[in-house]
Amino acid sequence: MKPTSGNYYVGLDHIRALAAFMVFTWHFVHMRNGQLSWPPPVPFSFLTEGHTGVALFMVLSGYLFAKILDGKSLLYGPFLWNRLIRLGPLLLVVLVICGVQAVLAKEETLLSYLGIVGSGFVLPVWPNGGWSIVCEFHFYLLLPLLLWLGKRTRLGLPAVLLGAIALRIVWRLTTGEVQSVAYPTIIGRIDQFVLGILAFQYRRYFTGRHLLCLAIIAGFGAFFWYFDYQGGYYTGPSYPSPRWIWVYFCTIEGIGYATLIVWYDTSFQHSQGRLSRFVAAIGACSYSFYLLHFFFVEIVARFINRHVIRLVTVDHTIALAPLGFLMILPVAYLSYRLIEMPFLRFRKPYRVDDAP
Repeated sequence: MKPTSGNYYVGLDHIRALAAFMVFTWHFVHMRNGQLSWPPPVPFSFLTEGHTGVALFMVLSGYLFAKILDGKSLLYGPFLWNRLIRLGPLLLVVLVICGVQAVLAKEETLLSYLGIVGSGFVLPVWPNGGWSIVCEFHFYLLLPLLLWLGKRTRLGLPAVLLGAIALRIVWRLTTGEVQSVAYPTIIGRIDQFVLGILAFQYRRYFTGRHLLCLAIIAGFGAFFWYFDYQGGYYTGPSYPSPRWIWVYFCTIEGIGYATLIVWYDTSFQHSQGRLSRFVAAIGACSYSFYLLHFFFVEIVARFINRHVIRLVTVDHTIALAPLGFLMILPVAYLSYRLIEMPFLRFRKPYRVDDAP
């Protein structure tokens, strides 16, 4: 997608496509309890724990806005307006559909569902992954402060990271677990937005440094395999987990994905060929894909299992995940064209050049 700034970063749409595929596969492998399986080798453990695709989206968000606003000042009102018309229409459609489903199934009354929607602006209760959109919104509220800190002192953003880690330590000591706030709220996710900003600010240390970046990514892969081996999201040893790993889990994800993003964005010339443009088109539709795949992923998995090939093992399910992903893609594309794009004409400029 082309941002308001007028620039288009094809490599970042490749990253979006990867994040969407990871999240989809996480739900697709539920068909054979892949989320509970023995960890497959790296990089496939990133798929059986594919919830980590949300972290990739969030690091990318921090990185992208740091890139767009580099050397610019933020007009906060137009910025918030642009984010509202970018994220709001499809989110509203999804909330309405989920509400109708819940009321018709007698899982909620209309009043109770409206209460969920209202509390969702603060608590991670919105359906279809809507909690992550709330995290994004909370990041937008903090963005002017984060940008100010990043410009004022080199220690500002690292101090935010240390403060967030300290808060999670206190939370863990007080309640006995921290996963329930570290994973779905800004209390944990702030690390990933901040690390995305820092990755752009210190991009010169990563550009062209292939061995360094590969070493960091390999270390991240080993850490993630070990996380999966220890029980992962659901069984480490229970949910929510009492393990201390959740104090710093989002931080490690942020470091790994920030390295991947800045390396891929700054160290390579991205092709304009058909494959590159196809993957970038998937990335452009990734928001629709993310919110809508919840409606279809189980249906697609069962269709493949009955009519294409039996998904006998988790390995089969992972191997067939790309097919399921492509089956849902037309829905995401139509949503992008018919629900998302019409509102983009109302975007306003939100950047001004900094005074010399």
